[in-house]
Amino acid sequence: MNPLNHVAIIMDGNGRWGLKNKNSRNAGHKKGLVTLEKIIEETIKNNIKFLTLYTFSTENWKRPEREIRYLFNLLQTFLEKKIKKLNRNNIKIKFLGKKKFGKKLNTILSNAEKLTKNNNLLQVNLALNYGSKSEIINSINILKRNNLLINENNISKNLYTKNIPDPNILIRTGNTHRLSNFLLWQIAYTEIFFINKLWPDFNENDFLKIINKYKNIKRNFGNI
Repeated sequence: MNPLNHVAIIMDGNGRWGLKNKNSRNAGHKKGLVTLEKIIEETIKNNIKFLTLYTFSTENWKRPEREIRYLFNLLQTFLEKKIKKLNRNNIKIKFLGKKKFGKKLNTILSNAEKLTKNNNLLQVNLALNYGSKSEIINSINILKRNNLLINENNISKNLYTKNIPDPNILIRTGNTHRLSNFLLWQIAYTEIFFINKLWPDFNENDFLKIINKYKNIKRNFGNI
């Protein structure tokens, strides 16, 4: 059986779910948080140590300002309400991306990381204002500034995901078959699962089916 340490998820389909069921994209984003909490619990049950979630991409700034404001308020409220519980449950929170938000949200993000930094049951990485291309360029620029050799090892050590193992599994919900600038460097040998369900409809059984399928895949890493 294949070891499983890290699952990454593109949580696609919230807006479409909201329009379909509540005539509101924002209702889908809110419902998506319910799914998120269930998947975090299931991740812990399965002894998985890292869960990386595509929360807001660098391209998502193109969305209507009203929706962006709602998303950030939703994240802010979620952290304010849940961070103490996450900390009690020994969950570490880390943000991947550039924290270029309002002062209040920046403070909440930093405080969440500080509060949970020593926890080790599960590390939840929230990719926020994240784009993989800019992440790779940023890493190379760090190497150049420090006159370091540009090679795979040094680039990896200067990504937002330094000290985090590459994902074993990438799940994308929403019946969309693309990577959308997410962890392009890190998923070179990741098993990718595209799921027809919209994120709010994704459930624990769907998650377990993917885990079980992954554990029985023959992984060669270029070998025979």
